[in-house]
Amino acid sequence: MSGPIKRDLRESFRCALQGLWYALQTERNMRIHLGTAMFVLFVSAWLRLTRIEWLLIVAAIAFVFVAEMFNTVAELMVDLTTPEQNPLAKRAKDVAAAAVLVAALTAAAIGSVVLGPRLWLRIDELLH
Repeated sequence: MSGPIKRDLRESFRCALQGLWYALQTERNMRIHLGTAMFVLFVSAWLRLTRIEWLLIVAAIAFVFVAEMFNTVAELMVDLTTPEQNPLAKRAKDVAAAAVLVAALTAAAIGSVVLGPRLWLRIDELLH
């Protein structure tokens, strides 16, 4: 690779990491999702998931993070283009928030199916 291409690639990663950091700093729900994800990853390691189960869990977590970040983008763009109150701006923000809700509910369902049976077995073993 030549110099400018490496620098451009590094700059792309730097910008992406700044965007992730911005979302974590400014969006309470992003921090909630991060905490939940860390807990789920800990439980997943404790339950010794299979590769496919790990794939499902990590994909579900990524799905929620991506939805939350697109929601942030939608909110920022609406605020940029329509600083005053507007029913369509509210609808756009509400639909973006609904997308995050769908992603989170889907992730919870995946987590329940993947983790639920193993978790109940492990808890039962610990209690008996």
